[in-house]
Amino acid sequence: MYMSKNNPADLLTRGVADLIVRKDLEKLLQSGKKLRIKHGVDPTKPDLHLGHAVIYRKLRQFQDMGHTIIFLVGDFTARFGDPTDKAKSRNLRTKTEVEEAAQSYIDQVGRILDKKKLEVRRNSEWYEGMKAEELLRIMSHFTVSRMLERDMFEKRRKAGEEIGLHEPVYPVLQAYDSVMLQSDLTVIGTDQTFNELQARPLQEFFGQKPQQVMTMQLLVGTDGKQKMSKTLGNAIRLLDTPEDTFGKIMSIPDAAMPGYAELLTDLEPKEFFEPKNPRAAKAKLAEEIVKEFHGEKASTTAAKNFEKVITNKEVPEEMLEIAFEADQSVAQVLAKVFNTSTSAMRSAIEQGGVAFNGKALENPNEPAKPGVYKKGKRHYVKLKKKK
Repeated sequence: MYMSKNNPADLLTRGVADLIVRKDLEKLLQSGKKLRIKHGVDPTKPDLHLGHAVIYRKLRQFQDMGHTIIFLVGDFTARFGDPTDKAKSRNLRTKTEVEEAAQSYIDQVGRILDKKKLEVRRNSEWYEGMKAEELLRIMSHFTVSRMLERDMFEKRRKAGEEIGLHEPVYPVLQAYDSVMLQSDLTVIGTDQTFNELQARPLQEFFGQKPQQVMTMQLLVGTDGKQKMSKTLGNAIRLLDTPEDTFGKIMSIPDAAMPGYAELLTDLEPKEFFEPKNPRAAKAKLAEEIVKEFHGEKASTTAAKNFEKVITNKEVPEEMLEIAFEADQSVAQVLAKVFNTSTSAMRSAIEQGGVAFNGKALENPNEPAKPGVYKKGKRHYVKLKKKK
């Protein structure tokens, strides 16, 4: 489990993009009041990545200081989704689809936050039984012009794309979440600032003090250009193996190292500006990040395996071992092993991207055999027949 190194001195600065309102939050912290700190997620896909972990590391700092972290699962709002940065309306999801992803999110966030002290809530608690009149009264506190100020709506209108009637309502619902949870502070990515600011006047109407808003810097993906995103294919997942995490960090551009150091470790980012030996600095960074999320032993092993497999082009001493059913093609078996489609695996084999016992495979339809398979530069698996 992740172990935080709580440093109160950098609580309001490290990785923080903005604070609304800094003076008010400083007074709250100085008062000794135990804050109710909200962080909401819409479970849309089953896994989280290190971009999400930036926020959870900050939440863990607050949690270790005795504040209550409210992990709000937007199991109601996720069914139609936040339109932020979307060129078109999202596809609506079923309750079952959302719940499956929600449970995965809760399990994964427990890798960083202390689940025993975590207050997990779902906004279906208040929305599923809400009457239309109550919803309309909440909506009456907002204007259409204010909701349409969001950049993505202006871009859509210029592009001739439609805006669903339900989409401008999303920030209203997110604002009311803060009322129901009596949130003192919310910690979010910068892409959620508009939504969370809507909560402040609404909370005042309901007799509450408006929540403070802390926005965290966005982590760039492994491409070093765009924000980390599973959709863009530049993400490092929390569920990635230590070896995969290490390898992906070693692939980031040198210029991205200071940001990774600041947002995912307690290292000094300045160590990674114009380092004399970029590769050694990146290896140090990779070890530290793997240690943060997988433990010191896993970090040491991942570093050794990277040196052995990538640098020295040797087979790792330890690898995943999986039993397979007889009478299946190698493409079918490896597709399951590497969590991809059979067609994608066939393509990888035909393009020479998969090796068996050190020799490139050519025929994706040949029967799977016991032995060591390598996909790409660092993914190894040992197959054995089921008894």
